[in-house]
Amino acid sequence: MGARNCTCRLYTTLAAIGAACRAAELLDSVPDPVLSDLDQKEAVAGLQGYQHPALSANPDPVEAELEAKELSKYLLAKSFFDCKEFDRCASVFLPDSLLSGLLSTKATDATTPKGKAKASSAPPFEQALPSLSQKSLFLALYAKVISGEKKKNEESEMIMGPQDLGTIKNSHLVVVSRFLERWFAERKAEDSDLPPSQGFLEYLYGMVMVKEKNEDAALDYLLNSVHLFPWNWGAWLELTNLISGVEQLNKITPVLPQNIMSFIFYANTAVNLYQQGQDLAASVNDLLKLFPTSSFILTCRALLNYHSKDLYTAEQNFSNLLALHPHRLDSLDHYSNILYVLNMRPKLAFLAHLCSSIDKFRPESCVVIGNYYSLLSLHEKAVQYFRRALTLDRSCLSAWTLMGHEYVELKNTHAAIESYRRAVDVNRRDYRAWYGLGQTYEVLEMNAYALYYYKKAAGLRPWDGKMWQAVGSCLQKMGKDRDGIKALKRALLADSYYDSTLSSFGSAGPADRMAQMDPEVLLQIAFMYDRLGEVEEARAYMELCVAQEDGGATDNVDTSAVCTSNPGESFVVHGDSPGSDGDAEGGYEGRGGAGQGEGTGVTVATSKARMWLARYAMRTEDYVTANRLATELCQDGVEVEEAKALIREVRSRMELADLTER
Repeated sequence: MGARNCTCRLYTTLAAIGAACRAAELLDSVPDPVLSDLDQKEAVAGLQGYQHPALSANPDPVEAELEAKELSKYLLAKSFFDCKEFDRCASVFLPDSLLSGLLSTKATDATTPKGKAKASSAPPFEQALPSLSQKSLFLALYAKVISGEKKKNEESEMIMGPQDLGTIKNSHLVVVSRFLERWFAERKAEDSDLPPSQGFLEYLYGMVMVKEKNEDAALDYLLNSVHLFPWNWGAWLELTNLISGVEQLNKITPVLPQNIMSFIFYANTAVNLYQQGQDLAASVNDLLKLFPTSSFILTCRALLNYHSKDLYTAEQNFSNLLALHPHRLDSLDHYSNILYVLNMRPKLAFLAHLCSSIDKFRPESCVVIGNYYSLLSLHEKAVQYFRRALTLDRSCLSAWTLMGHEYVELKNTHAAIESYRRAVDVNRRDYRAWYGLGQTYEVLEMNAYALYYYKKAAGLRPWDGKMWQAVGSCLQKMGKDRDGIKALKRALLADSYYDSTLSSFGSAGPADRMAQMDPEVLLQIAFMYDRLGEVEEARAYMELCVAQEDGGATDNVDTSAVCTSNPGESFVVHGDSPGSDGDAEGGYEGRGGAGQGEGTGVTVATSKARMWLARYAMRTEDYVTANRLATELCQDGVEVEEAKALIREVRSRMELADLTER
C-alpha cells in the first residue's frame, strides 16, 4: 500500500508539471492582437505598473517592462525547464538558428588600406543580440549549459572503462561564452544606454569560465555577482570552489560585501580548506546562535570537528543533525566515513538502510552503502556502489577517493592511481586523493613519486601528524635520514597542535604540547639518528619513546628540539585513508589524557626502544641498567628470548667483572 501511495504521488506530481506545461503552451500560442501605434503606446503604459504574482518585483523599470512583455514565453520556458526539457526551454528565447549565427559572426576587419587616413567605421559584429530581459536570458542560457552537461554525461563511457578518458567536454559552453561575452561588451561600451546587469548573468558567466579553466576571470565575475545580488548562494559556492588556499581566502575577504552571506561564506570556505582553531569554531558557534537549527551550519560544525580529528564529537554532531533532519542526505557520506573510522558497524548499517529507503539513487546513498560493504571487507561490492555513485554524478569526490582506497585493498594499483587522479581533477584541494597517490606509488616502491604527492598534500593539510610520519618513512626509504628526522619531528609538533585545538570544541582542556607523543615516531627518529652516528641523540629519543608508556617525557631529554625543528620543505601524509584511519582512531584515547599521566602502555615500539637501550648499556658497560631493562622486556612479553639471552650475557659479564676486581 505504501509503495502504491508513493507511486500515486509521483504520478500526481508529474501530471501537475505536465499540466502546467500544456497550459503554458496554450497561453503562448494565443496570437498577439494587432494594435495601432496609439493603442500600442497605451498598452505599454498599462504594463509599466503591472506586477504578475509569478514574478518578483524588478527595481529596474526597463527590465520590469521586458519581463511583463515576455511573461507568457517565460512561463512556457520555465515549464519546459521543470520538465527537464532543457533544449526546448532554451529555444523559446534563443532558437538554434540565432545561436549558430552568433558562432559564425566574426569581427569585421577594421584596418584600412595602406595610405588611408581613416579606419573603417563598420560595427565589430554583424548580428545584433536579441532584446531580452535578464531573467529570461539567464533561464535560456542556463538551460543550454545544463543541456550540454546532460549530453556530456550521456556520451561518456562506462566509469573506469577502457574508453573512459575523461576528455569529453560540454559542447554548449562555447556558444554560451560567446553570447555572454557580447552581452557584457555591449554594456561596457561608453555610449551604452542599456540597463545595468543585476548579478545573475555574472554568476552564469563565471560558472562557464570555471568549466573553461579560466579561473582568474571567473573569480572577477563571481565577485561582481555577489556584490550585485548577495543572496545567490550558488555564486558563493562557485567562489568557494575557486579558493585554493587560506591565503587567497584572506586576500579576497576585504573586497566581499559586508553582510551575513560573507560571514557564512568565510566559515564554509575555511571548513572546506581543512582549517581549525578557536576563531573558526567561534564563528560557527556565532552562526548557530542566529540559525540554531540550520542543517548547513550544523554540518559545518560537524565537519570542523572531523577535520580537527575530534571524531567522537563529530559523530555526535552528525547523529544530532540526522535526528533533526532525518530525510536529509547531504554530507552523509562524511558521516559514513566517520563511522567507518570508528568501526561503528551497527550505526553504519542503520545509516545505509536509511539512505537506501529515502533515495537509493542519490550519490550520497551509494557512497554510504559502499562504505558499509568496505567495513565488511567486501571490497568488490564496495567498488560496485562507488561506481554507481559516479554514474549518477561524475563529480562525486568521495566516490572517486574511496574507490581508490578499495582498489588499493584489492592490489589493483593501476585502477587506484586512476581513481585518485580523477579525484584530483574534480577538486585539487582534496588531500586524501593526493595522499592516496603517494601511498600507491610507495607500494610500488617508486618513492620519488610518492614523496612528490605527499608534498602536494602537505600544502593542503600541514598540521596532520600522520602525513608527516608517512613522509618521514618515505625519506627514510630513500636514505635521506636528515630530512626524514625533520619531517618526523614536524609530525610530533602537528599532533601536539591538534591536542591544543581540541579545547576549542569542548573536548579537552589545555594540553601539554609534549606530554604525550607517538612512540612509533620517536622510535623512527632514534633509529635514523643511530644510522647517522649521533648516538647520544638516538639514546635521548629511545628514552623518550620508553617514557611514553607512562604518558610523559623524561627529565633528561631535551624536547625543545622537537618544537623548534624547522624543515625546509613541506611534506605530507593523509589521515583518512584505509589503514591510517584506524591508526588515527587508536591515537585518540592515548592523546585524550594528554597532561593527565595516561600513557600508551607497553607497545612493540617501546619494547624495541628498551632493547636498544639495553644493548647501549652493554656497550657502555652499564650492566645494572642493562639487566634492569632486559628484565623488564621479559615481563613485557616482547622479544623474550632475545631478552633472556641478553640477561645471561649481562650476568656473565658482571661475574667476570667481580672476579677481575678480586
